[in-house]
Amino acid sequence: GIGFETTAPTVAASIITAARKSLRNYRVLSLLKLTPPVMRALLQLGELRIDGILCPGHVSVVTGTAPYEDIPERFGVGCAVSGFEPVDMLRAIGLLVQQVESGSPAVVNAYERAVSPEGNEVAQGLIAQVFAPCQTEWRGLGSVPDSGLGLRPEYEDFDALALYHPDIAPSSEPTGCRCGDVLRGSLPPQDCPLFGTACTPENPIGPCMVSHEGACAAHFAYSVTT
Repeated sequence: GIGFETTAPTVAASIITAARKSLRNYRVLSLLKLTPPVMRALLQLGELRIDGILCPGHVSVVTGTAPYEDIPERFGVGCAVSGFEPVDMLRAIGLLVQQVESGSPAVVNAYERAVSPEGNEVAQGLIAQVFAPCQTEWRGLGSVPDSGLGLRPEYEDFDALALYHPDIAPSSEPTGCRCGDVLRGSLPPQDCPLFGTACTPENPIGPCMVSHEGACAAHFAYSVTT
């Protein structure tokens, strides 16, 4: 299972169904990750000048706005939950700008039509029933406590990691690739020595260029060079 809070409820439901049907040919290798813990990990680095955070709307549909509430107080950084339409993002950015100008960071919901403070409690219940937070690795950040989801012991019959003990080698960046720094926000994509030369969407070297959602692929497609 790969994904974030948006994917986790469906994976959890499939495991619950498999347990109810006593299936013995279904296993899950959980690589699911949690958004709020890694947001805090980035802010704790202290190397990034972050004025505000656009919180992802699809994740927030599940989590609600409550998991972000400590961030303004702890880090002095405001959070605005945004949808994915241009008008949603413009509104959320505008709210963050107002917070920066007033010096009053807070959590605001600019995606009210889909996100509530409490979130989707049914989905949260499925996640809590099957998974427990665990330490996991993040590219560019290393190991972050309680930022992943591992199967609870009562569902270990469906846990591929517990059953098969796969030998997972530590990941490493290709020579010259700076994807970790790009993902962490400490390096603009164009400052990677491979960007636009050895590494292009047609010949991606690092993961940031592989997907059209990657920072390097987006910068390659939409940046304006003067």
